[in-house]
Amino acid sequence: ANVHRHRRVPMATPQSVAAAILNLGRVAQVAVAGGAVVYGASHSLFNVEGGHRAIVFNRVVGIKDTVYEEGTHLMLPWFDRPIIYDVRAKPVNIQSASGSKDLQTVNIGIRVLTKPNPLQLAEIYRTLGTDYAERVLPSIIQETLKSVVAQYNASQLLTMREVVSKDIRRILTERARYFNLVLDDVSITHLTFSKVYEAAVEAKQVAQQEAERAKFIVEKALQEKQGAVIRAQGEAQSAKLIGEAVQHNPSFLQLRKIEAAQQIAVTVAQSANRVYLPADSLLLNMSEAVHKEDPTPVQLGSPVKRSWW
Repeated sequence: ANVHRHRRVPMATPQSVAAAILNLGRVAQVAVAGGAVVYGASHSLFNVEGGHRAIVFNRVVGIKDTVYEEGTHLMLPWFDRPIIYDVRAKPVNIQSASGSKDLQTVNIGIRVLTKPNPLQLAEIYRTLGTDYAERVLPSIIQETLKSVVAQYNASQLLTMREVVSKDIRRILTERARYFNLVLDDVSITHLTFSKVYEAAVEAKQVAQQEAERAKFIVEKALQEKQGAVIRAQGEAQSAKLIGEAVQHNPSFLQLRKIEAAQQIAVTVAQSANRVYLPADSLLLNMSEAVHKEDPTPVQLGSPVKRSWW
């Protein structure tokens, strides 16, 4: 029984220990080699998405001047590090309070579409970094707005808005080119003035409208006066002609009586009520002689002195 309880454990020989250490070394080498392969495979490629460009920073030579376009590219693991830039146009909105030429406070807002120059990404990274827009655009836009607005009066900023926008774009494009930035569009989003100036402009507009209204009233009075003079002249001329016609031709009065009677008859005929008028009212009591040759009076209607129609 004691023999079965106490068995001898075989002692490890130096040869077995050396073999085990050798096996562990081989396993470690395989693991290190596998890890190096995985690391190298995962860090030897980088992708550049659409609308982006890339430059590479090398631990030995620094920033490379090569610009990598869209696609997959090779790099040295650990030595190279890609830096990706978005080269699509981005909007930047800037508000500025500037002074006009006539010392009026102008609140102007501008919208700029900007992007980096893809061929100069290495220089941009060396001088400005990846946050180039925040470093450069606010300062140059503010300075450009103040310099351009100061060249125009407040009224010119409203009436010559397109010219002001072109001046801002021209100056701003030149300033941005110095920093290797490209401006695709520059537009004025809003333009306002102080409340005091707006009240003064409104009062001026009201005064101009009142002046125009007074001018219209004066011109209307002159036209009416001229019309009255013309009517008076026409009536005087008409009276003169009528007097001459009566003097030279007495039958002119008979003709006028007949015309008046025709008008009265038409009015009475179109009326819904029945009206009886004497011949005198119709101006048809033509008792006087129509023709000088025939002194016999001509009667129209019944022989009664007062006839009714």
